[in-house]
Amino acid sequence: MKKTVVIGASSRPERYAYKATVALRSKGIEVVPVGRRVGEIEQLQILTDFPPIDNVHTITLYVGPSHQAPWTEYIWSLNPKRIIFNPGTESLSLRNEAIDRGIEVIDACTLVMLAIDNY
Repeated sequence: MKKTVVIGASSRPERYAYKATVALRSKGIEVVPVGRRVGEIEQLQILTDFPPIDNVHTITLYVGPSHQAPWTEYIWSLNPKRIIFNPGTESLSLRNEAIDRGIEVIDACTLVMLAIDNY
């Protein structure tokens, strides 16, 4: 299955990263929420401090371009096969570097992809 790391996870139910975490789990996808603050998403702990995670297939990004710099090296350390840039997270420099590293890049909404069974 496509183990997914949600970067920018939040324990606030109104946030899209929260909704995506719940939706991914409901589809049976192993999901690891990573954020700046400790919290939970339906009893799933949000990890902080750039934890090592093995066998990452997808990173779904919920951090805007102006806040991505601290996350960049962490993203590369996870060695993902693809990165989904959700609306508002698009970054030309991050995108180009991902492509140069052989990582698939998708500009899309994770929630929509899941809803139409295109994840």
